[in-house]
Amino acid sequence: MLSLSVLDVTPVTSGSTASAALRDTVELARLAERLGYVRYWLAEHHGLPNIASSSPEVLIAHVAGKTERIRVGAGGIMLPNHAPLRVAEVFHTLEALHPGRIDLGLGRAPGTDPVTSRALRPAPAEQFPAQLVELVSLSRGDFPEGHPLCSVRVVPADVELPPIWLLGSSGASAELAGSLGLGYGFASHFSQTSPVPAVRVYRSRFRPSPRFPRPHFILALAVVCAETDEEADYLARSMDLGWVRLRRGELGPLPSPEEATDYPYTPHDRLLVDAYRNIAVVGGPTRVRARIGALAAETAADEVMVLTMIHDRSARLRSYELVAEALRY
Repeated sequence: MLSLSVLDVTPVTSGSTASAALRDTVELARLAERLGYVRYWLAEHHGLPNIASSSPEVLIAHVAGKTERIRVGAGGIMLPNHAPLRVAEVFHTLEALHPGRIDLGLGRAPGTDPVTSRALRPAPAEQFPAQLVELVSLSRGDFPEGHPLCSVRVVPADVELPPIWLLGSSGASAELAGSLGLGYGFASHFSQTSPVPAVRVYRSRFRPSPRFPRPHFILALAVVCAETDEEADYLARSMDLGWVRLRRGELGPLPSPEEATDYPYTPHDRLLVDAYRNIAVVGGPTRVRARIGALAAETAADEVMVLTMIHDRSARLRSYELVAEALRY
């Protein structure tokens, strides 16, 4: 049976607020736990009016405190935006508070626009491998004597970093994840790049580690599931218009399906929608089960992580219910 997890970017919908979106996160996490989802990951994005998850580490602590069993983690922390020591301290603390339930997903993208990125003062993306090594070495306290950071202590010191997953959308981190014996996740919920070559590299380069004796690949997918194919298609129109506006740089809350239906799409807009629908999974339970099953088989995924970006709160919760029911065959 294929393992299922949730990716939550805390979507802000038209007519609502970011504060309401943050409160909805706990409701979805509790539902995911009841339905048997393995983990619940929160993303890091900055300056986006349709996404409220700018501080995933705060949300992780909140969600973990409101649930009992489901693993809770970052999907992910954009490491170039942070000092490795600070990430180590935060996730040691989370692991101490919620032992055995925290995941640390790491990405190399800024998660925002260039102007906001400058305000974050990120490190260059090419420094990501060195930052990762620094993060792990600080956590373990294994810098050699004489190293500038050898005297630095990560507190709490009586726990280890949670399991680390490298996240990507192009395959750039696949070899690094494999060679270091880490988990690997691919963002097919927005990337039009095939994950297959990256997964092959990851598995071929994989070296067992204490946290990952075997490779573990997570495939993230945008999914909208409803009682019928027609209803799912209608709900997914919010996602269609949101994608078009994102590609145009026209940022705003996630629109309603009514607004998306009435929107005057240009021929170029239609091409963008068609391209996005090609990577999304939209339909009733039968269609969704077949499509997720095919994608998981194609990529040899160990786990599928579901992101559902639709306007109606109840329909969003129902979509996760239907996906869980459809894949538990």
